[in-house]
Amino acid sequence: MGTRTTIEPFFDPATGTVSYVVWDNTTRAAAIVDPVLDFELRSGRTQTLSADRIIQYARKADLSVQWILETHAHADHLSSARYIQGVLGGRIAIGENIRLVQAVFKKLYNLERTFLPDGSQFDHLFKDGEVFLLGGVQVTALLVPGHTPADMAYVLDGAVFVGDTLFMPDVGSARADFPGGDATTLYRSMRRILDLPPQTRLFVCHDYPPPGRGPAWETTVAEQRAKNIHVHDGISEAQFVAMRTARDATLEVPTLILPSIQVNVRAGQLPPPDDNGVSYLRIPLNVLGARS
Repeated sequence: MGTRTTIEPFFDPATGTVSYVVWDNTTRAAAIVDPVLDFELRSGRTQTLSADRIIQYARKADLSVQWILETHAHADHLSSARYIQGVLGGRIAIGENIRLVQAVFKKLYNLERTFLPDGSQFDHLFKDGEVFLLGGVQVTALLVPGHTPADMAYVLDGAVFVGDTLFMPDVGSARADFPGGDATTLYRSMRRILDLPPQTRLFVCHDYPPPGRGPAWETTVAEQRAKNIHVHDGISEAQFVAMRTARDATLEVPTLILPSIQVNVRAGQLPPPDDNGVSYLRIPLNVLGARS
């Protein structure tokens, strides 16, 4: 726990996602980071159980939600940002490079003409280094691309929400083979985070625990630099890129990539309904191969 803030994690075992509520202890102003919308792929049904847990916590703690922060447009879970906003308020925000991601996926999914890849679906687009307030606590948005072009980390009160830029030390790093991803860029983004003070607390967006331990989500810069299996001190950029490129070539497409991206580039809004009042997701055939 930071000196001025409280951080509460919410782990979703279905997708390995960790969402967070972080709040200023003095003003009770809160931000929600990377909230999950439950989705049953076989039935095509969404549920709000994960989001409702966050809403219940915020209400019980008497928090005022100012921000709903996305670290990037996730490919492995749907965002509940729009649903939570409808209940608790707050501004939905992401990095300004979401426009690049939207442009790629508008073309891939042949989205409706009214969908504009201009970031207007979000309430705010952060620039690299932009500073904003959570109550009386200063927050800095850091651009950390590589996993996707739009990844942002949020730094406040001695803590960083790193998104998918880093995983727990025994898991390593995220893939860099999504459209616009790049292993060299990812290495440099990770080192940007690892150049922060050693005691800085790091909160990851996903955990895929190896056998022998349960889910975890908090680490430190010092621990990552000493133990991260992919990027500990002494691993060169060339070594990381070679490892990451070879590893990515073996990875399957994430289970929920087709539904999640279509929702997440819209800030958690489902696609507009057809004439019958039903929203539909698109599945592009023979476009995505064994890898994304």
